[in-house]
This record gives sequence, structure tokens and C-alpha cells, in this order.
Amino acid sequence: MYQKKPIQLNDRIYLIDGFDLGIPERTGTYVINEERLTIVDTGPSPSIKHVTQGLAALGFSLDEVKYIIVTHIHLDHSGGAGLLIQQCPNAKVVVHPKGARHLVDPSRLAAGARAVYGEMFSDFFDPVVPIAEERLLIKGEGDTLEIGPTCTLTFLDTPGHANHHFSIFDPLSNGLFTGDTVGVRYDQLIRNDVDLFLPSTSPNQFNPDAMRHAIERFGAMNLNSIYFGHFGMTNYPDEALRQVTEWLAVFMEEAEAVVAERQSYDVLARRLLERVRQHLRSLNISDDHEVYRIIELDMQVSAMGIMEYLSK
Repeated sequence: MYQKKPIQLNDRIYLIDGFDLGIPERTGTYVINEERLTIVDTGPSPSIKHVTQGLAALGFSLDEVKYIIVTHIHLDHSGGAGLLIQQCPNAKVVVHPKGARHLVDPSRLAAGARAVYGEMFSDFFDPVVPIAEERLLIKGEGDTLEIGPTCTLTFLDTPGHANHHFSIFDPLSNGLFTGDTVGVRYDQLIRNDVDLFLPSTSPNQFNPDAMRHAIERFGAMNLNSIYFGHFGMTNYPDEALRQVTEWLAVFMEEAEAVVAERQSYDVLARRLLERVRQHLRSLNISDDHEVYRIIELDMQVSAMGIMEYLSK
């Protein structure tokens, strides 16, 4: 597999492409070069070889890693943490209070992902390695973590995508690592001068009200940057938050129509995909663009999450 060089985002933060699902520019691992070398999100276990190669390319050894932060415990963000920490003897995994037990015993987490991904689960996620409790560091709303003499990260409890989700504020870049709380950025479209941000409403803890609250909270922070789990950084956070807000309304509008018609989630997925296609056609993006390889899967998973929420 082609190994890309890590992307330098600013003078201290880098992005390593984890080739999640075997796709470039899908899921990223951030490296914060501070006195205590810090990683944000590992991706799933098949991505760890890319993470370790990326660290080596940056000149870092695995024993220099001090913190491995997971924004939430969905396997495409944290699934590789157990495998990676085996190779990082001086590191701790930093996790939301509601996620810690699932890293110690990931069996329920794996079962939930298997229900969504079916036969593809093994290729996408195996192995899911448990993490010893003493190697976890739990952080919740307002907690901080000093990673350098001039850098203290702050953790914000940000449900909406998942209840076990936090976001991490980096004061030096005035940026926020948002995981999936405010959706997905499709880096594949940047070559066409299109920046698309869609919500991520996957099962089983999606909550639109909590997601809207997080978006409003981030909007009030006057951020300079948002670092997305999928994929990369934007220096236009207001535009990203505006788009996600508008698309969330579209997603819920389509879902309510599907429920009224007593249709299933796959009908919703097709309707969401068609709305996105219509939007991208207006921006001169062809229907055979490579980005649809990802968007089609995202609409399937997002439709599952919305229909599950509306059924409660």
C-alpha cells in the first residue's frame, strides 16, 4: 500500500493518513509535537502500520509517545489504540468517562460495529485489542492536560454523534479536534475547489439536539481551525459549522418523510445520497467522482442512526 508522507498542518501539528477502509483521505491521526508527544485518534487497527510509519517519517520513536487521545470509542477512531499502545511503552490512552470501560473490554463495541458492517468487519477492524485499565487516563468536561510548557489542552464534553465523545481545544492554534461531532470533511473534493461538510449521524447514540448544541457551542468559541477525524483541517470553521447545521436539517427532514411513508433506512440512505448528488452537481462535481465511494457508505450508516433515533 502506498504510504503518504505526513501532512504538516502548522508548526507543531501533523496529519497521518490511516487509509481507513483501504481508502486514502478517509480517517486521519493527528500528531501534536510538544514536549509530551501526543496523538489524537488512532483509526482502526489496520491503520496502525500507517501511524507508526508516519511517526517514523517525522523522526519520532514510539517510546516518545506520551498520550494517545481518542475523541470517542467508535472503532474507526479508537479501534487501533490497544494495538498501538502495545508498541508505546510510555504512553497512556486518554478517553471520555463513558468510553473507558469499552476500551478495557471492547467486546460490546466490536459487536455493535459488526452489526453495522457485517462481513466487512474483520477486514476493517480486526484485531480489537483490550487496554489495561491502569494505562487509561479519563478526561471529562473542563478537564485539562498539559502536554508542553506552553500548551495545555482542554476537554469539552460534546455528545450528539456519541455520548462517549469529547472534543479537544488546542490553545496555541486556537483549534478544536472535533472527532465526528460536527461531521465529516471530504478532502477528495478539495482538488475541485469544493469544501463539503456533512453531519455524521451513525448508530446508536445519535442525538440531533445535542449535535446542534455542540455546533452552537463551537460557533461561539471564535475558532481559527477545526481538525476533523474524517479528514483534515479547515481554517474556515464558521463555514463548516454552517454547512453541517444546514445538512443536519436536511437529513432530519428527509428522515421524517421516510418515516411518514413507513419506509426503511435504505430508502432514507438513497434519498440523502440524491440530495448530496444534487448539491454537488450544482458545483460541477460529476456523479462518478471518487468521493462517492465514501459518501455512499456514510449515507447508509447515517441513515441507520437517524432511523434508530426516530424509533426511540
